[in-house]
Amino acid sequence: MNHDDRRASDTMTFPGPPERASYDPWATPGGGQPPHHGGGDGGSGGGGGGSHGPRRPGWLALGGAAVASAVAASLLTAGLVGAFGQAPADGGDGGTGTGTTTSSVPVPGVSQTTTDWQKVVAAVEPSVVTITVQSASEEGEGSGIVYDSKGLIVTNNHVVSGAGSDATITVTLNDGREYRATVVGTDPATDLAVIKLQNGPTDLPAATFADSDQVVAGQPVMALGNPLGLSGTATTGIVSAVDRPVLTQTSSQQSADPFGGSGQGATAETAATDAIQTDAAINPGNSGGPLLDTAGRVIGINSSIASLNGSESQQSGSIGVGFAIPANEVKLIADQLIATGSAEHAWLGVSLAQQPATVTVDGAGRSGAGVAAVQSGTPAAEAGLQAGDVVTAVDGKAVNGFESLTAQIRGIKVGTTVQLTVVRDGRQQTLAATLSARPQD
Repeated sequence: MNHDDRRASDTMTFPGPPERASYDPWATPGGGQPPHHGGGDGGSGGGGGGSHGPRRPGWLALGGAAVASAVAASLLTAGLVGAFGQAPADGGDGGTGTGTTTSSVPVPGVSQTTTDWQKVVAAVEPSVVTITVQSASEEGEGSGIVYDSKGLIVTNNHVVSGAGSDATITVTLNDGREYRATVVGTDPATDLAVIKLQNGPTDLPAATFADSDQVVAGQPVMALGNPLGLSGTATTGIVSAVDRPVLTQTSSQQSADPFGGSGQGATAETAATDAIQTDAAINPGNSGGPLLDTAGRVIGINSSIASLNGSESQQSGSIGVGFAIPANEVKLIADQLIATGSAEHAWLGVSLAQQPATVTVDGAGRSGAGVAAVQSGTPAAEAGLQAGDVVTAVDGKAVNGFESLTAQIRGIKVGTTVQLTVVRDGRQQTLAATLSARPQD
């Protein structure tokens, strides 16, 4: 039986988090519920509990679906946690990936102020690939982006994580050529992966990556990829929001079943992203493909969609609420995967309350991430963060709950010093925390 990425029958929607529980963003729970105990970002916390809130829309992963071991099911956060006020730059520089460029515009005569989607498709389509993961009994499909001219492809972890002992990865170029591929590295914490073509061409056109910090709500975008097995599909829309915290749970299987069955060795990692939200149609199979600006630059990698209280038996598709991992985070993680096969992540060393904490400052109420516990010897402890504090912003970017704090911290480079806006006993203060690498489990 094929459990191809074009099906959503293996995807579930889960209710909201339990009240008053503490959250461990690095836990690996076996089931679909968010974790019920602490240790968040490496800290230790108290037990969870309480009743579940009303059912909410859920996040669905799109690539190798349930198939390639990803069942995304987590929280739909209601709050918009801010947007950037600056205008998009023509050639933003968000860092240089291996073989990628960030300053050139791949579509001649096209910029952020003019839109010619035909030129964008013609220019970028050779840099977008279809990825098929197949074993003796399972098959899944997703999309990918050419990261350098020598055959490195960046995609979602959940697209390729089904590649077990008897599974193969096949990459199909836009001209129909097919090549086997091997996994260079995967990062379940951000749902990113890099694969490499075997005996592939050495002159592939690498995609151009934009500075995603310059992305703003309202700008036009295009999604390009392999939805429902229809390769080369282009859909357009706008950026609906930026800095949208999205948490999805990705199951992985280390046993003989490469597609995350119920055998021994199944684990799960919560992937957290401060995502770009778009209304461009994104469907199963789009995962790992690019979200493009009008200049043909990659501003993000499409990874998940929101669903409406579905069940395992219902087909899932676009409802106009899709999410992409920002390009700057993609480059940060992909470069590490290429260099070492793994990626390190920043951490604070705290446990966080699952329910947003409400505080009042200068007569105005607002929500934030409540700190349940702080582990000694961590960046949080050294910064002076205490249990009972409420974090309301990171470097001035609003935090409205554990989801947004988790997503923001995970997308920051290790060694960076961030300014935490904290409310303690009704008084607001700023604490400087230098983020270290999360210790290995």
